[in-house]
Amino acid sequence: MFDPIFARILRAPLARGAEALAERRFTATQVTLAGFAAGLLCACAVAYGYYFVGLLFLVANRVADGVDGALARLSNPTDFGAYLDMVLDFVAFTAIAGSFAAAKPEHAVAAVVLVSSLMGVAATFLGFAVIAASRGLIADAREKPFTLAGGIVETSEITVFLLVVLVWPDLFPTAAWIFSAACWITMGQRIAEARATFERG
Repeated sequence: MFDPIFARILRAPLARGAEALAERRFTATQVTLAGFAAGLLCACAVAYGYYFVGLLFLVANRVADGVDGALARLSNPTDFGAYLDMVLDFVAFTAIAGSFAAAKPEHAVAAVVLVSSLMGVAATFLGFAVIAASRGLIADAREKPFTLAGGIVETSEITVFLLVVLVWPDLFPTAAWIFSAACWITMGQRIAEARATFERG
């Protein structure tokens, strides 16, 4: 929902960061993998109750996720690079969400529901992208097809949610249930949009 807004705001600083990395011969894939490592370290920190450390790693993960795309556009974006970026994003998101259960077992039910809800968001996104690309509905399959399959929950909303529960971890159970509901609404929106789009085509 807020992805296009944040993309406009962050485009210039991310481009400057990408240019600095390009001068030092870093590749987009290296940045993607570094960001993924930061995401896993965030999950590990949260699992042991070090929420502030996890917050720092999450910020590093999200910065890397923005810079790698800008860095790829400076050179030669590849389909594999875009694929790897999307897959590792959702692996990191679900790992962080699940780590709250390790930190406090009493939060396990909320964490499991949250992880399954995030996977539903990922499935409706990637499933739509595959069919839409095969039908020529997306001019560049490496671009996120949220212009066709939108909804309440996108990457920006997931990021904000994780930031909130890392700053205020005691809010996790309530926040997880509310956010999971938003994920299910998003799944419903995307499934309805997919049905309308594909039956038209």
